[in-house]
Amino acid sequence: MVVLKTAAELATMREAGRVVAEILRATSEAARPGVTLRELDELARELLAAKGAKSSFLHYHPSFAPVPYPAVLCLSVNDAIVHGIPDTRRLDAGDLLSIDFGAHIDGYHGDSAVTVGIGPIDADAQRLSDVCRQALDAGIAAAVPGNRLGDISHAVQSVCRAARYGQPAGYGGHGVGTAMHEDPHVPNEGRPGRGLPLRAGMVLAIEPMVVESGSSRHRLLLDGWTVSTVDGSRAAHWEHTIAITDHGPEILTAL
Repeated sequence: MVVLKTAAELATMREAGRVVAEILRATSEAARPGVTLRELDELARELLAAKGAKSSFLHYHPSFAPVPYPAVLCLSVNDAIVHGIPDTRRLDAGDLLSIDFGAHIDGYHGDSAVTVGIGPIDADAQRLSDVCRQALDAGIAAAVPGNRLGDISHAVQSVCRAARYGQPAGYGGHGVGTAMHEDPHVPNEGRPGRGLPLRAGMVLAIEPMVVESGSSRHRLLLDGWTVSTVDGSRAAHWEHTIAITDHGPEILTAL
């Protein structure tokens, strides 16, 4: 069931979204060569506590996962697409790091992701991240009343396919509210003019993921969480939580 959000609920979600944006910025700036993934997660935990917010990810336990998620950040490096668990790995110059983060205030969630380069990165890595961000922007632009869910999906897909990048099959965005994952599922591939009509008050996380080689194949690692490319090629992931309004899409997780 899709729940339309009231003005008061959206106000709280803006607060949660601002916390998400600020912590993503801080962890992105801290992600340098030699820093461990666990150190980034510890920084995010400290900032969450200071801001009086709570993690959307810590202890989250969907049916597919063998154990609850053990961290507040998802940190996916190079060939990891999403859901990478922070550990003692040290970042190297040239790595491509996707940082996914969610927080809630008074029970209302915000969810966002960025991809950043660690030190100087090569031109292909930069293009991969840039195209993923462009796909996100295209999806957001299509999130207006009168359009349908398929218009968002098609906008994302069109940018990714034009760049000849792959998209991991079955992955996409979702509704956001008093749960981090609500209806509807927001596919990253679809046909325009099809699917659920978009209405003011809907809140969606739009999150394209792209694979450099053009493959859509992926695998789940032994930790039960990390999704990786099969061929070892690099991936990028960008995400915003947006509200659909009569005046156009509002990004709730932007600074």
